[in-house]
Amino acid sequence: MVIWRKARSKKISGGKLPVAREKKKRELGGEEVKVKIGSRRILIKRTRGGGRKVKALSIDFANLYDPETKRCEKVKILGVEENPASRHFVRMGVITKGAIIKTSKGLAKVTNRPSQEGFVNAILLKKEE
Repeated sequence: MVIWRKARSKKISGGKLPVAREKKKRELGGEEVKVKIGSRRILIKRTRGGGRKVKALSIDFANLYDPETKRCEKVKILGVEENPASRHFVRMGVITKGAIIKTSKGLAKVTNRPSQEGFVNAILLKKEE
């Protein structure tokens, strides 16, 4: 089903408002993409003005930044530990910005939007001793 980003077509009371004009393509929204853990699958979408969005459907590696050594490396994603967007995303294994993921180097926080960019950037969290 198509999603439209337009003003509400009803009054506060629930009554219908008259239609002033037809729908415009600029008001067209997109389906949400829930990025899962798995072999890398991407979707390339054309945007307004001819640009591109690379949407990740599933991903298995992350670009991990270590603040102590100030270095980045590619690490395997093992699972989702916590997700502030929804508690159900942890069970489903959905990665969003702000999610805490388990990697081969330890826990890391996702700093980008994988559903908009096609990859995962994360920062290593401090290890508890």
